[in-house]
Amino acid sequence: MAGGVGTRFWPKGTLKYPKQFLKIGSDQDSLLQQAYKRLEGIFHHTKIFVVTNINYKSEVKKQLPKIPDENIISEPTGRNTAPCIGLSCIFINKFHSKANVLVVAADHIISDIGEFHKVIKSGLKFVSEKGGIVTLGIHPTKPETGYGYIQYDTDNVHEPEDSEEASLEKIYKVKTFAEKPNPEVAKAFLESGDFLWNSGMFIFRTDTMMEEIKNFLPELYNSLTYLSDNLLSNDFPKKLEEEYSKLKSISIDYGVMEKAKDVYIIRSHFGWNDVGAWDEVYNISEKDKDGNVKQGRTVTINSKNCLIINDQKIAALVGVEDLLVIDTDSGLLICKRSESQTVKEVVDYLRRKGLDQYL
Repeated sequence: MAGGVGTRFWPKGTLKYPKQFLKIGSDQDSLLQQAYKRLEGIFHHTKIFVVTNINYKSEVKKQLPKIPDENIISEPTGRNTAPCIGLSCIFINKFHSKANVLVVAADHIISDIGEFHKVIKSGLKFVSEKGGIVTLGIHPTKPETGYGYIQYDTDNVHEPEDSEEASLEKIYKVKTFAEKPNPEVAKAFLESGDFLWNSGMFIFRTDTMMEEIKNFLPELYNSLTYLSDNLLSNDFPKKLEEEYSKLKSISIDYGVMEKAKDVYIIRSHFGWNDVGAWDEVYNISEKDKDGNVKQGRTVTINSKNCLIINDQKIAALVGVEDLLVIDTDSGLLICKRSESQTVKEVVDYLRRKGLDQYL
């Protein structure tokens, strides 16, 4: 999934060039390219599909030249993850009926690729044999309020059955999904020991997911069925745009996962970070002796624990701490690191004022 706009990454991430296309931290690849390389270790490139906004299709092709054109699925507008995943299912079914599917976001960072592959193989084997939907849960390291949580049943577990499966992960039944909590609830989740962060990654068979969409999102199912019947028609793009204009924006979590019965989870330890805001970029980046992260021409004097990304001129910070300073052609952002989640309100303000040239 590579269609998000990433409003918390203004001014580096813009509506024309959002977060998934950026090089974050010290890596020389964009987040999209990193995601592709992780998958290439499991799947042939002809079986990797990218769902993106139609306005980003050319950038996807530029960054991922090995991806076949027909594997780039273009949404006419964003409608959240349920329509995105449903549309993917009907496209994938055209090439691979009842395929096992892994859904990942293009803008996450994963540090332990070997462990990631182990988890994916475990989930694919499970859904191919037993059905259901498997989600990947991340062991929480702190009472994070920016993530959703998933509670699992510690007594309802599928374990590897023989020596050949010894390398596979245990898979647990999901008890409930929880929205982003306040600090007190997040602390209680952490202390309970049976809650995991919701990574937004899923494994399922296409027919399983379509059946769940039929059960819980019948309007979306009807649109997808109509689109599937017209997938090879010459006017499919027009029909897709017409159907998308009618669809409600709804997440797969709220629309399907919270209601479905056969949902399972793998406890995962592969160094996951969804890089949701600038402060996370600071956390994952190399720092100098004063705790500063600097990109571009930068001078720091008596300044500590700052993130400075400077695409032009020269930036000088004197006697400050815990700041984000992001300077680009689109704009200049200066804020406390602790306020990084609030950057999206700047984008909302610029939209309301009609200042789209800065977006």
